[in-house]
Amino acid sequence: MKNHCEISDSDLRNKIKNAEICFGGNRKLKIYGTLKCSSGKRMKRENRVFFSSENGAKEKGFRPCGHCMKTEYQNWKNGLI
Repeated sequence: MKNHCEISDSDLRNKIKNAEICFGGNRKLKIYGTLKCSSGKRMKRENRVFFSSENGAKEKGFRPCGHCMKTEYQNWKNGLI
């Protein structure tokens, strides 16, 4: 997990391009989703964290976004995850 405030914009672009970062999350709400999610793009920079994998987010106690990851969210909500 990497905090957005600790990564420069150019370094962030490189990590996304090299697939080192694949998911973004809100550290206060404990929600993660895709990098293209419109809900995730609206969050404050100081609350945004990045993950290299879904498992990394789940291990930190984050749940899937109900907007961009509907199937995963429904599985989480129904206790299947």
